[in-house]
Amino acid sequence: MTVRAVVTDAEVTLADVLSLRLSIDEPLTDGMELILRHRATSLERRVVLGAPGAEARDATLAVSLAPLELGPGRWDTYLKQDGTRTRLPSVDPGFSLDHLDAYALSRRTLAYRAYRTRNGFLALKVDDALPAAEVRSVWFREGRFEVTGLLAFTGFDDDESRHEARLALRHSWSDAELSAIATVQGVRFHAALSLCDVLDAAPEQPGTWEPSLRVDGLAAPLRLGSRLDDVDGKRRRLHYPATQIDGVPIRPCYTADDELRIEVGG
Repeated sequence: MTVRAVVTDAEVTLADVLSLRLSIDEPLTDGMELILRHRATSLERRVVLGAPGAEARDATLAVSLAPLELGPGRWDTYLKQDGTRTRLPSVDPGFSLDHLDAYALSRRTLAYRAYRTRNGFLALKVDDALPAAEVRSVWFREGRFEVTGLLAFTGFDDDESRHEARLALRHSWSDAELSAIATVQGVRFHAALSLCDVLDAAPEQPGTWEPSLRVDGLAAPLRLGSRLDDVDGKRRRLHYPATQIDGVPIRPCYTADDELRIEVGG
């Protein structure tokens, strides 16, 4: 008989352990496997599960992810018993902004996130965990571009310490670049830059500007993007209103991989 199981709680802990709570109609049996299958390549990783007990109707599983050597991408989850595999349904949305913020404070090489797919199954999303400036708010105000957020995967402490930093913008079609002082306290940042300066830096040249944050103590500039939430594909799903400076439309937008850009003209 195949065990029917539903994930009621799913989380990747700060130690990169996949913690699952299952509601099951029959006890887990010896030899049952949890299978992780890479959606793009069909590569699989298998974990043999133990049996929690004859009378159990709930089961708690903990799977250390680092030894599985999961590559970047999306991994679907299955239970396999007696040669039959079943995709693992989930009723847990798997999203907590506070948890994602705490998870991003550590310096990592890979970032793991458990989530519920649109059709109701448990999956894992694995990303390269490069240090980045995670955008939380962006707006145009009083002729300025302003952005706030947090530093992700840098290893900085979330405290009151201040770090020297600059916001830089690079034009996509020319060598034009400009910068302004930014504020970084702990892992929180705020930066603002005049939109008039943006137009003056590349007059008569429409195009996009790529922002980055240069922080003292970090080897490379941080790209500005928005990935620590449950909204994928922001270029299609998130649209900011444009403002006009001297008749030229300017608006923030996201790329296909959720990096922030500023569009000028067009």
